[in-house]
Parts: sequence; C-alpha cells; structure tokens
Amino acid sequence: MKVLKLSAQGLPQSWISLEEAVLHYATNEVRWEMGARIATFHGGHNAVTGQQSIITVNSIIGTRGVPSINPFELKPGLTNSKLFSRDRNVCAYCGGHFQEEDLTREHIIPFAQNGVDIWMNVVTACRPCNHRKSHRTPEQAGMPLLYTPYVPSLWEDFILRNRRILADQMEFLMSHLPKTSRLYA
Repeated sequence: MKVLKLSAQGLPQSWISLEEAVLHYATNEVRWEMGARIATFHGGHNAVTGQQSIITVNSIIGTRGVPSINPFELKPGLTNSKLFSRDRNVCAYCGGHFQEEDLTREHIIPFAQNGVDIWMNVVTACRPCNHRKSHRTPEQAGMPLLYTPYVPSLWEDFILRNRRILADQMEFLMSHLPKTSRLYA
C-alpha cells in the first residue's frame, strides 16, 4: 500500500511507503492530509507522561516546503506498462483489446527510419500487427492508426505508475486529469 505524497500546494511528488509517510508525520513535515486513514502505528511510551506515541497515516498527505523541481517540467518515464495503460491495452492498428503479455511497444516511425523512443512516437500494438507493420511507417504499411499518441500529464503519470491505487487517491488524481485524457474511457 502506497501513500500519495503531494507538495504543500497539492502537486503530486511521489508514491511513498507507509514507513516513509510515518517519518514525514514524526518530523512534523505533514502540512495537511486527506483521504482515508489507512494505517496506525504505535510507538514507545513517554518516560514522563507514560503516554504511548501513536501516528495515524492518511492515504494522501501534503508536505511542507517547496519542491526543488518544477513537476510540470518533468517528462514521464516511458515504460511498456505505462504505455499499455495509457492506450488501455488496445492495439493501435486492429483495435483489439489484449492482455499485457500479448502487446508490444510499436514505434510509429521505426528505428530503421530514424524513429526515436519517445511517447509521441509509440503506441500499443498486438504482436501480429507489430510483425505485419514491420520496419515501415503506418502509411507505408497501409495500417492507419486508430488513435494518436500523447505525452501523459503529471496527473496521468501518477495513475499510470501505480497499479494499486486506493479509491480516494484515484478520485483525487482523476479530478485533475485533462478533459482529453484517455484514462476517462
């Protein structure tokens, strides 16, 4: 289970473990929290008061400070898993819906024609379509794309990189997606 860590301004920073979240709480770095309470940790007893320390962790936390990097300048890392999720496991050529193990990263402009491995040059393809297209462009192969590639937004990237998102975390992230996002489908 992961906690969605946001900046104090509400911008996604990272998915963190429960233990990392506890450290943020213990060092008073949590400025605000939202979502469900997902864990409670019991610490030691105070020698003077005898009270036990208790930290309750919420699924979404906003932490103090200003991030040292602008999250809008970050380019989401390209992985097959995130690509297939972006494209909803649908082949860009035949429109079939497939399991992840039956899909490939398909380069629209192939490496053989100086294509590059970036979000705007890749789509999801089933193995038969990828093989049929081979080292040609969609136009050369007579295989038009059924949808166009795009670079996921910061919010989409946070959804694409975590497979076990809690309902309240998903609701928060989805509320910030661009209206054109394929993740709505």
